[in-house]
Amino acid sequence: MLDDLDRKIIAIMQDEFPLVAEPYREFANKLGISEDELLDKLQQYRQLGKIRKMGAVLRHRKVGYAANALCAWIVPEGRIQEVGQLLSKDALVSHCYSRSSHPDWPYNFYTMLHAHTREQCRVIAQTLAEKSGLEEYTMLFSTREWKKISMQYFRENNK
Repeated sequence: MLDDLDRKIIAIMQDEFPLVAEPYREFANKLGISEDELLDKLQQYRQLGKIRKMGAVLRHRKVGYAANALCAWIVPEGRIQEVGQLLSKDALVSHCYSRSSHPDWPYNFYTMLHAHTREQCRVIAQTLAEKSGLEEYTMLFSTREWKKISMQYFRENNK
């Protein structure tokens, strides 16, 4: 269970990371706790599986990755775990997840691919197909980005 301090720590850690010599100290000061207490809490969250990772978010379009595609695959139910483990390890896959299929949409597994061109996305998908032994997939290319933000938790406006 999360208490008020936990919620405040999670909320502040979603902010832009301060570009200073001691960013954790700056966050701790804003929270009214010591840097050591903040670091201890973050370590606890990680050990308990409450947070998985902290990392930079690359704005892929700004660095030239103008093409992206949601690649929808038909994966036999008995291979979902195997394929998930295989494709999620690929550095060219940014998202990898399974969902239920439907009679009019047989795809049950999805990977998100980013490249400089659509053709490069197609090559990546073909390589993944060969690596996994999957033959049935379709690619849904983005045509316009409407919104792109990370999920925000424990902010005042989403209580």
